[in-house]
Amino acid sequence: MKAIRRFTVRTVLPEQLQPLHELALNLRWSWHPETRELFRSVDPEVWSAVGEDPVRLLGEVPAARLAALATDRRFLRRLGDLADDLRDYLAGPRWYQSAPSPGDGSGPLPAAIAYFSPEYGIAAALPQYSGGLGILAGDHLKAASDLGVPLVGVGLFYRHGYFRQSLSRDGWQQERYPLLDPDELAVSLLREPDGTPCRIDLALPGGRTLAAQIWKAQVGRVPLLLLDSDIEPNTAAEREVTDRLYGGGSEHRLLQEMLLGIGGVRAVRTYGRLTGHPAPEVFHTNEGHAGFLGVERISELVGEGLDFAAALEAVRAGTLFTTHTPVPAGIDRFDRELVARHFSGDAALPGVPVDQVLALGVESWPGGDPKLFNMAAMGLRLAQRANGVSTLHGEVSRGMFSGLWPGFDAAEVPITSITNGVHAPTWIDPAVVRLAAGVLGQEQAEDAMAAGEARRWTGLERIGNSEIWELRRALRSQLVDEARQRLRASWHQRGAGDAELGWADTVLDPDVLTIGFARRVPSYKRLTLMLRDPVRLRSLLLHPTRPVQIVVAGKAHPADDGGKRLIQQLVRFADDPEIRHRIVFLPDYDMAMAKHLYPGCDVWLNNPLRPLEACGTSGMKAALNGCLNLSVLDGWWDEWYDGRNGWAIPTADGISSTLDPESPEAERRDDIESAALYDLIEHQVAARFYDRAADGLPHAWIAMVRHTLVTLGPKVLAGRMVREYVERLYAPAALARRELAGSDHLGARALAGWKARIRDGWPAVRVEHVETEGLAEAQELGSTLTLRVQVSLGTLEPGDVDVQVVSGRVDESDGISDAVALTLKPAGGPDLDGRHRYEGSLELCRTGPFGYTVRVLPAHHLLASPAELGLAALPAETPGMDAGLLR
Repeated sequence: MKAIRRFTVRTVLPEQLQPLHELALNLRWSWHPETRELFRSVDPEVWSAVGEDPVRLLGEVPAARLAALATDRRFLRRLGDLADDLRDYLAGPRWYQSAPSPGDGSGPLPAAIAYFSPEYGIAAALPQYSGGLGILAGDHLKAASDLGVPLVGVGLFYRHGYFRQSLSRDGWQQERYPLLDPDELAVSLLREPDGTPCRIDLALPGGRTLAAQIWKAQVGRVPLLLLDSDIEPNTAAEREVTDRLYGGGSEHRLLQEMLLGIGGVRAVRTYGRLTGHPAPEVFHTNEGHAGFLGVERISELVGEGLDFAAALEAVRAGTLFTTHTPVPAGIDRFDRELVARHFSGDAALPGVPVDQVLALGVESWPGGDPKLFNMAAMGLRLAQRANGVSTLHGEVSRGMFSGLWPGFDAAEVPITSITNGVHAPTWIDPAVVRLAAGVLGQEQAEDAMAAGEARRWTGLERIGNSEIWELRRALRSQLVDEARQRLRASWHQRGAGDAELGWADTVLDPDVLTIGFARRVPSYKRLTLMLRDPVRLRSLLLHPTRPVQIVVAGKAHPADDGGKRLIQQLVRFADDPEIRHRIVFLPDYDMAMAKHLYPGCDVWLNNPLRPLEACGTSGMKAALNGCLNLSVLDGWWDEWYDGRNGWAIPTADGISSTLDPESPEAERRDDIESAALYDLIEHQVAARFYDRAADGLPHAWIAMVRHTLVTLGPKVLAGRMVREYVERLYAPAALARRELAGSDHLGARALAGWKARIRDGWPAVRVEHVETEGLAEAQELGSTLTLRVQVSLGTLEPGDVDVQVVSGRVDESDGISDAVALTLKPAGGPDLDGRHRYEGSLELCRTGPFGYTVRVLPAHHLLASPAELGLAALPAETPGMDAGLLR
């Protein structure tokens, strides 16, 4: 028989053990080894059986065992010490509390920051993530907690989480969605003072309502608010809005993103009302899914008396948008009419006309589709500050979104970059921490992992070769044991019996060079590039003296049959009895598996189609454990590869980067890059790993491991990343918001009026005449040109604009690169024709082909970038220079 209803009966802990609840309900246990060890000691067998989940542990441990622990003095002392340690961690000052305020006199750092993301990878015990975006969001919250940054996380609570993956007998991915019981998770329901659950309501077309309750997960010092629509007031359709991550059709996804953005703002307000938590000064949108948060905040301000334009400026000032995709296909786009239906009539947000909403997401650039609503475009229009997640990704993003800033070169598009980081206490194996603590001291090692302030982990150079090599073998052995268990379990799911699985106990070898590859399986990540030449790969796996073994994991999106075929191709190759001891595919890749996989591999392989990997943080997690990277120069590896911390796979950049795997260009590109990969593995990677000295140690290899730990360790930290967000983006955004919000938002009203005046008057702004003195046929380095420029401003004033000369190296078509802009000074005007004159000197500071132009830009001290309005006036197209006069 099958139960018609399911619920969890909680254990009643003895009074002496009550602090266990406190420790279990704060997810800090997921990255605090001492607390995890305490829970393991409660009952090691149950701890393992429940997947190392403290909440489930306390629900299943026998009452007799709890009674025994309640009288165990040693256990109670440890429990008391860890409870005190958690309270000190939550209440004591951290980096943020002592960080200096910006030196511009702008006031203190933000009182609170709201961070919105559609998924969060905090711990395997809270499966609300699918891949890198969620893991990054989880690491962001954890690092913010360690640093004391006053973040409030906002997301959705998915009753089925993301799918669990298994394989059919023939290697086809299968999905199942286990139902999550909140009573078995480290979450608590947010309630009103009278005990009733807090409720958020969104108006829908046709008089319907989407209601949600709010679960709170405590991530160290950071509250994470998760909205859940599976509640009684909703109809069946509305209850399923938060059923699973990235599920359903277009309208289902739109409702998820409306609930995340609009409902998320309301959840933050509710949490502040109930707890006294400061109202956020900055709102951080982690990818476009939460973009509607800006529309809700505009509605709030219109309700306070602002018009739409002023409210938009006030919202933009305090908003940050982080883009994570380097391809347009990775952006959510909805039918314009679908969005219009959900923001008009009885579903309209007060004070926000539907045409204004639609304008925020319109694809207004050449080649854009006016029938679609683009969530990334809305996110960028609603945020005064934006960033990509690696230096290269920032460059790619500026090109991809340049249509939003017409008249500007891609290099000037106001999208900066902050390279992602990973939360070291989560991802470093305890054995690596112990080794570092042996030379640095425990406290210094922990501080180094959390703060991310050091340029080098000085001191790790003293670790001996034999210590590093023994550690690496121990971690490799740990992975081998884990892989054998998981492989056997996978084959059981595929229908195999124990009698045919004897070979599984000999899979992988703790003394063989181990390469890891694990990630989502879209086509551009090229899971099967390693299979391009199966004969060559077999020879590497079965080499008589320098063998290689490969551990592979990854999930394809349930709707991506192409990705599933790639997995099946890899699995069928790995099923071959001749090589199955050297290559394995482990299904159901998640955080629990990753914690064994990253430390246990010697080399981390990443071979995406460049430049389509935004960052690629899995290689960072591997590096923290002394694993060397073997990667295409994409994402973070493009900026931090130095020739001594791994290997760069050569890429065929001159060949089209089409995503169609069957195109002739793709075939040729993959042939070239896979051949380069095989050569690297055989002649450099494996050769160095097996090059042993008389003492049996590969000294050159160990030197690379040590160099990786010393130099990459501090760079890849989420602590470094969050500090950069605070200093470069959160603090300036809070300052901009304060300047616009003060005195009844007079600044926002004034800025909105100024922008309207500039847009109305800009068509009359022209560069009329440019005259140059000192221009000879052959210029010498260090010589100076004098420029005189006449500009018509129409109805605008000189204080509204910045007149610049832009110079730099020029190509054959006179395009300027490495441009430098210099402001020219007013020198008179207006003349009888209403023209203003500007003058300045241009020093010729570089040799080779050189050129310049003149432009006029809007100028206001509250603009975050000169390109903010997307307006620029340039000289009319001319045949070129003539006697120093631009005609």
